[in-house]
Amino acid sequence: MAVGIGIRPGTDRERIVRAIEAVVGDLTIACLATLERRATEPAVRAAAASFGVPVIAFSAEQLAEVEVGHSSERVASAVGTASVAEAAALLAGSGELVRGRTIVEGIVVAAASA
Repeated sequence: MAVGIGIRPGTDRERIVRAIEAVVGDLTIACLATLERRATEPAVRAAAASFGVPVIAFSAEQLAEVEVGHSSERVASAVGTASVAEAAALLAGSGELVRGRTIVEGIVVAAASA
């Protein structure tokens, strides 16, 4: 699965890993996908390393072009796209959402088939 995540700056690796595990369970993860400026966060890189997968980054413009089930005007005004997790999962994956937008400990997680 391609796992899309939306986080706030400074979120720690442990919270990211817990949120992903809570949403995807035992399913195989192929990559973590997120907004470009979040992909460089040390905790995102560390979480990806925990799963042994790469981080795939997308621009706000790329994410904004994806049709998603959930969008947020607050997120749009903050980062330039109304969806990060769902849009990133769909762009990084090759199919439909397997897990829609889910918020765990303030981290937004979604997953698409890969």
